[in-house]
Amino acid sequence: MSTNSLRPFHLAIPIRDIAESRAFYGQLLGLSEGRSTAEWIDWNLYGHQLVTHLNPTLGANGKVPVHVNGVDGQGVPVPHFGVVLTHQDWQELAQRLTGKVDFIIEPYTRFKGEAGEQSTLFFSDPSGNALEFKAFSDLSQLFAK
Repeated sequence: MSTNSLRPFHLAIPIRDIAESRAFYGQLLGLSEGRSTAEWIDWNLYGHQLVTHLNPTLGANGKVPVHVNGVDGQGVPVPHFGVVLTHQDWQELAQRLTGKVDFIIEPYTRFKGEAGEQSTLFFSDPSGNALEFKAFSDLSQLFAK
């Protein structure tokens, strides 16, 4: 598959509360809001379409179930999603989130000195959806073995 014409992805995730989603994705992460109803919101996630859908079965204190797999000595939550950012955007996001979210994995560089070296950080939204944002010094290493 060619990445020369990379197209935006579309991802729909469950949330427990619309107002909480607006506060987290709109105010904290600074994503612009697109179309919405009382049950869902479209977000511009760095040019990709993220849709938060109300799922009342989660309940007020409910969270999306998460499993953890080991990667580079860290417990990586599964499922998770996110975006590969530039290093500058990644650093700005890490600074903006520090002290405002409980990181699952604090910002750090993994696979240091190896193929695929990357800066990464993990945190969850209030509904338990895990997010990862990463950056590569050399983007050609994105799929390096």
